Amino acid sequence: MKQEDLIQLVTLKMPYGKYQGRLIADLPGHYLHWFAREGFPPGELGRLLHLMREIDHNGLSALLTPLRAEAGKPHD
Repeated sequence: MKQEDLIQLVTLKMPYGKYQGRLIADLPGHYLHWFAREGFPPGELGRLLHLMREIDHNGLSALLTPLRAEAGKPHD
């Protein structure tokens, strides 16, 4: 896992489905667990959903808080 992966969790939105438009970091745990049971989509999205599921499952979502603040700041 790289810092860039964590930044993507707080900046990329779910492109489809019931939670379309919601940040990946804000997806509910039950939805992430559903993907774990049914299968994650291929590619980058699946990799990020899997990572978010692991973070959520292990109670580590607070690790994303500083990144959320940083992602909201304007860049020079």
